[in-house]
Amino acid sequence: MRRIITIALGVIAAGSMWLEPVQAGLVGMPMGLQSAIQRIKLETPTLPPMAFTQFCLRYRGECRTRPMFRGGPVRLTNERWADLKEINQVVNRGIAPERNELGVAGEQWLINPARGDCNDYAVSKRHELLERGWPARALLLSEVMVNSGEHHLILVVRTNSGDLVLDNMTPQIKPWSRVPYRWVRMQMPNSKLWATISSARV
Repeated sequence: MRRIITIALGVIAAGSMWLEPVQAGLVGMPMGLQSAIQRIKLETPTLPPMAFTQFCLRYRGECRTRPMFRGGPVRLTNERWADLKEINQVVNRGIAPERNELGVAGEQWLINPARGDCNDYAVSKRHELLERGWPARALLLSEVMVNSGEHHLILVVRTNSGDLVLDNMTPQIKPWSRVPYRWVRMQMPNSKLWATISSARV
């Protein structure tokens, strides 16, 4: 009996060691994220913003459709969580904020410019994560609306711990359901189309 208990404890310990990197990766995440597995529900396919189309003409490699050998969100390991925190911080600090005073007509989505607005932050973060081997299907640009009614671009990262938001308006990485925005549309994985977004949590 004692031997069976010893073996059982060994199996439990081994299982705990296997889970440790995942748990370590979740340390420092926004409160409740570990238990709040929430996804953005994409609804009707729609055309992307015109500035996105121009961005794809400028940076063709960023927008090419990649074959989907494995679908779905990525597993959020401690290494990937470190990637997200580092890229979010580096890009937020590396681009000096500059408001676009010309509206839609003046929009240019540029990767890592010296100065730029929300669009430049979002595409730069996506670019840097792609460079580190993140799959394009998990890095989705999303258009939201802030309380003032102004449109704003953020990066949504789809992980097995929920859909996370990288935003130049805050240094924190948050679950999508905890950002104070009205959701408008988002990239569809492995497609040049975008889709409207449901307010429902799935």
